[in-house]
Order: sequence, then structure tokens, then C-alpha cells
Amino acid sequence: MIFGSESISHYTRSNISVWMIMAFQAGVLNIGGFMACHRFVSHVTGFATFFGYEISQSHTAQALGMLSVPMFFLLGAMISGYLVDLPLKLKKKPRYFITFGIIFALILIVFAAGSIGWFGVFGEPLALHRDYLLLALLCLTCGIQNGTVTTVSRSIIRTTHLTGITTDLGLGIIRALHRKKFEGALEDRRANWMRMGIIASFGLGSIAGGFAFHEWQYFGFILPVITSGSLFAIMFYFQVLKSFALKHS
Repeated sequence: MIFGSESISHYTRSNISVWMIMAFQAGVLNIGGFMACHRFVSHVTGFATFFGYEISQSHTAQALGMLSVPMFFLLGAMISGYLVDLPLKLKKKPRYFITFGIIFALILIVFAAGSIGWFGVFGEPLALHRDYLLLALLCLTCGIQNGTVTTVSRSIIRTTHLTGITTDLGLGIIRALHRKKFEGALEDRRANWMRMGIIASFGLGSIAGGFAFHEWQYFGFILPVITSGSLFAIMFYFQVLKSFALKHS
């Protein structure tokens, strides 16, 4: 993934490290959105549920707000599709450093805006336009992240929500228990360990984020600022700086 090769191994050490960090980061973002304005930012299903509830209560404005936020998750997935998935389909080099740079910039904006009080009081009820803006920025971030990882792992890994990967783990466990009956048992075992690692990393991020946001409120977004900034720096080094140096050596 770091080197931008289409034929990447799913289980290289570099890929595993990146995926685990991204799952951790997603856990922090999710708990941050929930504690800030009581919504899970990577849970599109939840927004659809809230939309139905608000409609049933004749709260049209709130319903439209709930409907608009997950559109940013979709937009994020489209951005990653343009920068990563489409180049891979066209046998070109995917621009990972741009997607990771956008993620870093968005999280940095959330951190800075929250820290200076632009999003209001941390933990206030979801009611104001600025709360929807916060959710939209976080959903956009998660959409870009999830779209990027889904593409490069050929839909095996997703880091911003756990429903699909937990389903895959359940299926994988049954395959592992009957591994003598078909080929590919080693691959399934590796995938199962990877899925458990993603789930554990997401949970660890939620725990760390819970403590951080409880103590620091919006300053807690410094955790995903550090992780996203580190990943962006790594991608930029390998895809831009090192590539430039090799071409001119």
C-alpha cells in the first residue's frame, strides 16, 4: 500500500501497521463525534435510523440534517475512488499521499476549530448548524479513509465500522473450523487474525479517545491529528520524496 503497487500483499508488515493505526484512528473519531454531539460519525445506518425517527416526529429540518450528513461519507468514498481506485483500475499509480493529506487536513481543521470554541460547548445536544458541520467533516474523513482501505485491500479490510468485518470474521471462523474440507485455509486464518486485530484496534481507539475527550474535550482530537499526520508523512515520503530521489539518482 505504501509503495502504491497494485499487486500488494494483503498481509505485509507495512500494510498491517497502516490498517491497525487507521482502525485506531477511526475509533477515536467515532467516540469523539459521539461525545461532542451524540452521534456516531462512521455509522451511516444510524443516520438513516435518526432520519426515520425525525420524520415520524414531524421534525423536517432535523430529518434533512440527518440525511445530509452521511452524504459527506459518500462524498469521501467518491474522493478516494477518484484518487485511489480509479488509478488502480487504469493501471496507474494511486495517489495515497493526497488522500492521507486530505484526511490529515480535515482532522486538523476539526481540532483547531473545536479548540478555539467554534463548535460551541463540547457535549451539548445536537441542535445547531455548527454541530452538523462537525459531523459532516468527520463523516467526510471516515468516508475517504474507508474508501481508500477498502480499495487497496480488495474489500477485505474496512477500518471505520465493524459490522461488515465482524460478519466476515464469523464466516471465517466457520471456515477455519472446517479447514480440512477445502483449500485456502491458511489465507482464511490470516484474514481472521487481521479482522480481530482491526476490531481490537478500533476498540482501543475508542477507549483511548474516551479518556482523552473526557479530560481534554475538543483538544482530544490531537490523537487523530498525530496518527493522520504521521501516516500522511509516511505516504508523502515514499510516494513523493523517495520516488523523486530515485528518478534523479
